[in-house]
Amino acid sequence: MDISIVVPLFNEEESLPELLRWIKEVMDNNKFSYEVVMVDDGSKDKSWKVVENLKSEYPFIKAIKFRRNYGKSAALHTGFSVAEGDVVVTMDADLQDSPEEVPELYQMIMRDGFDLVSGWKKKRHDPISKRFPSKIYNRFVRIVTGIKLHDFNCGLKAYSHEVVKSVEVYGDMHRYMPVIAKAAGFKKIGEKVVQHQARKFGVSKFGFGRFRGMFDLITISFISKFGKKPMQFFGTFGTLMFFAGLIAAGWLGAEKLISMWKGVRAPLVTSSPYFYIALTSMIIGTQLFLAGFLGELVSRSSSDRNKYEIEDKI
Repeated sequence: MDISIVVPLFNEEESLPELLRWIKEVMDNNKFSYEVVMVDDGSKDKSWKVVENLKSEYPFIKAIKFRRNYGKSAALHTGFSVAEGDVVVTMDADLQDSPEEVPELYQMIMRDGFDLVSGWKKKRHDPISKRFPSKIYNRFVRIVTGIKLHDFNCGLKAYSHEVVKSVEVYGDMHRYMPVIAKAAGFKKIGEKVVQHQARKFGVSKFGFGRFRGMFDLITISFISKFGKKPMQFFGTFGTLMFFAGLIAAGWLGAEKLISMWKGVRAPLVTSSPYFYIALTSMIIGTQLFLAGFLGELVSRSSSDRNKYEIEDKI
């Protein structure tokens, strides 16, 4: 099968018939073999009933319904698990992502050898309440990850089959699929300017709430670097803090002994604020070291401690 299109949806009953017609027209015109995997993320409207009715008209549909709303990452993870296409394309169900972009995204994966291609909505038809936080968010992610993409949160992305079967997405990690893919060893990540459609039905599900995803960015960045070796992070900083505090405390003690040797009356060591700073530094350093040690024990007892992604064998 050439293409699997994974469509997570939540309360999009009005847009689904038009979306399926549009996808079918584009796919048939380009003579692709394809499937559309629709994952209903606990919709409260009639979205699932609409999908059931469309299934008889469009037999290429695979549909999954969650009992409740778990979030976009859960929907994508479930869709990826059943996708069979050589290229897996994700798009939102609100008609703001154009299926007309799919053929070129497919070619960028199959012809140009990209592992992942992310859409870039260069010209957006969204209110400033969405555009402004999105700009800040994308600039921050570029700085932290070093991945030069303009629109990490674009729902229109294409992946090779190997990528979607090798990575795990959860929480709000769908925003960071390029980061997750890069951490898994898929380094050929591209970008394509895509047409952004004005919303026809319903209301946006996102806004300033996307800033919560920055905590997930910290998690991904840390796990990708230190997930299997936490002692390198906690142990290093803990040791540095402990010895900095120890040296400071030693300096205060030496200063007191020198004053006594010279017969000069010196204040108590404990009367200096630097004594408490040094003591606090040693305590925090010890705690960080122990955190790294415990993390190392957990990591070494993990069932996937020796799980590595193998690209090829001969």
